[in-house]
Amino acid sequence: MLLQVLPLVFVLVGLAFYAVLGGADFGAGFWQLFPGAEGSRDFARHAIGPVWEANHVWLIFCLTVMWTAYPTAFGAIASTLSIPLFIAAIGIILRGTAYALRSASDSDELRPIDSVFSLSSVLTPFALGTVVGGIASRRVPVGNAAGHIVSSWLNPTSILIGVLAVVASAYMAAVFLSADAARHGESALEEAFRRRALGAGVLAGAIAVGGIAVVRSDSHPLYHGLVHGKGVPALAVSIVAGIGTLALVWRRRYEPARLTAALAVTSIIAGWGLAQWPVLLRGLTVEQAAAPHDTLVAVIVAVLAGGVLLFPSLALLFALVLRGRFDPAARAAEPAGGEVLAVSAPGMLGRLAVALLVAGVGFTTVGDSAWAHAIGVTALLGFVAVGFPAALPPEIMGRRQRR
Repeated sequence: MLLQVLPLVFVLVGLAFYAVLGGADFGAGFWQLFPGAEGSRDFARHAIGPVWEANHVWLIFCLTVMWTAYPTAFGAIASTLSIPLFIAAIGIILRGTAYALRSASDSDELRPIDSVFSLSSVLTPFALGTVVGGIASRRVPVGNAAGHIVSSWLNPTSILIGVLAVVASAYMAAVFLSADAARHGESALEEAFRRRALGAGVLAGAIAVGGIAVVRSDSHPLYHGLVHGKGVPALAVSIVAGIGTLALVWRRRYEPARLTAALAVTSIIAGWGLAQWPVLLRGLTVEQAAAPHDTLVAVIVAVLAGGVLLFPSLALLFALVLRGRFDPAARAAEPAGGEVLAVSAPGMLGRLAVALLVAGVGFTTVGDSAWAHAIGVTALLGFVAVGFPAALPPEIMGRRQRR
């Protein structure tokens, strides 16, 4: 049973990352419609610039794992919900195109480009939210386009989740941008985004609470799973994290607010998965939808191996952004200190990488048993994960050379 479930866990984890990171990107585009304080548009574009493409890797990850591990379910979802998926794809394309074209455009072309960027940033999360609503309300039966092409995604539950996705994206973006503005010493922008975070957070909470009544009348199985079933703990965590985020933003504790805001959104996705368990689609359980044994093993191994490469790279990217490594002014103003750690850390990483390489080569070439090969492969993957940051130039990682 674990083999059939694990890929779905990967999909939900990827969806949580996309809802938090990609959602914050969409939210930054949403706030372009309401510029507010002077310079807020340019500040938001600068904040998402280094990471916006990386954030949307999670959507590709979810689609790839889903169609490989659960092909029957993926085919039913892609065919029945083809319209909102097509709308979301168009929105992603338009949004990326507008963002890329802006830097090479003159002042007369900026307004229509910004409008396309902002509107697509609203349209895409709404469309993706209606897809989730169609699945959660069990309006997607098994079969090629077996569900209704319109009512499967234009229904009370889908519209509720679509609107909540837009508002939650705006909420995440405002929290993240408040933290960025405070880190850069932009007090006016910090206050502007702080007000937006508080307003969007209250609105998202009101929609979520009011939406319980909508779900109860439109999708009783989902309601029962969230309120009385396995989704109750996740729902409770989401409520507590949401209230905690508002309190932290009110007190200008933005860095922990990032984490609690992400926890609130992640808990909603976890609650959906638990509330719907073990049904994947109407008339189809997770175990029934799973691909053959060998395919599932290949997917799990590929995801775990890819994660060893992906997570250190993404962690490095976000660390560089948060430390201001892409901002020359911030790097120049960085205070001195931490010399011992700055000098010793790369050496320790290098020695650990060499040890893992030796162990990996030894266990995979000398050992004959399956357990030895497993240890060897694990050590080699660890060598890649540790050796990557150890091999980077000191100026990129913020390390100081020994004089």
